[in-house]
Amino acid sequence: MYSVSTTAAAAWAELLSRVARRARLPLQMLDYPAPAPLAELWARPDKAAVFMCGLPFTRAQPRPHLLAAPVPSPPEFRGQPLYWSEFVVRSNSPHRSLSDTFGKRIAFTSPESQSGFAAPLRHLRSAGGPRPLFLEVIAPQMTPQGALAAVAEGRADVAAIDSYSLHLLRRYAPELVGRIRVVDRTEPRPIPPLVASSALEPLAQALVEAQHDAALQPLLADLRLHRFVRAEPAAYECLLGEFESSLDYWRTRPLALDVHPIFRGLTPKAGAE
Repeated sequence: MYSVSTTAAAAWAELLSRVARRARLPLQMLDYPAPAPLAELWARPDKAAVFMCGLPFTRAQPRPHLLAAPVPSPPEFRGQPLYWSEFVVRSNSPHRSLSDTFGKRIAFTSPESQSGFAAPLRHLRSAGGPRPLFLEVIAPQMTPQGALAAVAEGRADVAAIDSYSLHLLRRYAPELVGRIRVVDRTEPRPIPPLVASSALEPLAQALVEAQHDAALQPLLADLRLHRFVRAEPAAYECLLGEFESSLDYWRTRPLALDVHPIFRGLTPKAGAE
């Protein structure tokens, strides 16, 4: 989820390898680049340290074990394990607000994403009505960098991007981020945690203690991280109720004239009343 480039992926691999060694756990690093489906990764029975979006975590049966949640280092995160979605448009577009994009094309990441689908659906409810908000919901972009590229390349006019991913992309793909700008954001929600298929207390403890290891500070800085904290299931419970409420709302109101088939079962058909 947060391997926004090959360099970022290498930094994550190094950080998690060192933390695993500190926990004395012999873990194997698995390369799982996009567009490999995240649902298949989350369903594996041998997960040890995998980022999982909070929404699918609440829906998983059985639920994986929570290890820790990241706390991003940029000041706007205020030292909390929270994030939000940033609505972005092309830097050279005439759009100055989210409402300026209505009647255009919107990109979502995937139907399983809190930041790339559920959060923007909830945010857009305030503007919903009898007419479609957008001309088209384009094909799923799977990752934040995919949605960002869709906007930068003109295939979509607006997309909602995970705020932590956007900071990583500013670090690892500045040329891409330089082609977009933010026009709105959603409310903060609990950030995706690291999960495991079974309880791995030594690994969870090693993650929480990583901030005190001087050798890990450069890696944490490169990944725009302040620390990891314990993650509690109760923090994520609100996400499922919010998502179901948004689906109920958009099933009776047209989000777009043309909705990609992957999203079509979640929103009304074109021309719906």
